[in-house]
Amino acid sequence: MHTHHHAHEHHSPDMGGAGNIALAFFLNLFFSLIELVGGVLTNSMAILSDALHDAGDSFSLGLAWYFQRLSKRKPTTNYTYGFGRLTMLSALINSVVLLTGSSYILVESVKRVFDPVLADARGMLILAVIGIAVNGFAALRLRKGDNLNERVVSLHMLEDVLGWVAVLIGSLVMMVADVPWLDPALSIGIAVFILFNVVRNLRSAMRVFLQGKPDEVDDLAVKKQLLELPGVVGLHDLHIWSMDADFLVLSVHLVVPSDQKNNEQQTLRQAAHALLKSINIRHSTVEIESESETCEWCEPE
Repeated sequence: MHTHHHAHEHHSPDMGGAGNIALAFFLNLFFSLIELVGGVLTNSMAILSDALHDAGDSFSLGLAWYFQRLSKRKPTTNYTYGFGRLTMLSALINSVVLLTGSSYILVESVKRVFDPVLADARGMLILAVIGIAVNGFAALRLRKGDNLNERVVSLHMLEDVLGWVAVLIGSLVMMVADVPWLDPALSIGIAVFILFNVVRNLRSAMRVFLQGKPDEVDDLAVKKQLLELPGVVGLHDLHIWSMDADFLVLSVHLVVPSDQKNNEQQTLRQAAHALLKSINIRHSTVEIESESETCEWCEPE
């Protein structure tokens, strides 16, 4: 006898965070436009590369804001898990944009290292001070948030602050020393940093799309805890994946003695779901099989 049970908690993001993300989006978008103009006027590749970074962050923030609003929609007959994975789609799109732009900036910066062009250090200094203030303000606002979107965006803002600190130090050095190669060198550092994070984010997004096991989940520990439940003599077909890097999903077949009664199976299912919920599994599907049954999907372990 196959019996199924689903424990499903709908993913309902904290919409109070949408206001903070919206604020960060408009600040970032406005300042990236200032950077673009300032980078051209100061002839600074470092500022242009940071403008690209901020524009990419603005794009990411805009999508996160939009998809956080969209994710309020209830699951439909075609999208039974809801729309939480749209945030991962925005991460993929943003990564491709940043990968392309950073690669271009990297190539142009390497050319300037060997053929340096004098940049306006004083203009760079002014933009760096404004950049630290704007991104620092946004980061402080978002640090108070308690949902994943806000925490991730806050880290982006802090990264931007560190990038501007590097530009600030570089501009101060250029004001007192003749080192025209320092600007493209800073740009290369920023571009490499962006590329490193893009590759890391792409790997994380692809793992979610390919339904890989999240790093934070110890599947062997989960298996051990399920096997220790009273009445369980074996398990198989254990799958753990994530909908959006936060919403964890699990399905498993639990094997029980052939003479186990229906009410005992019901108690076992409730115990299994309580255990899984305690380790942050948001949606679990537990199938009960007796020892005398043959599973059509796999051989018992």
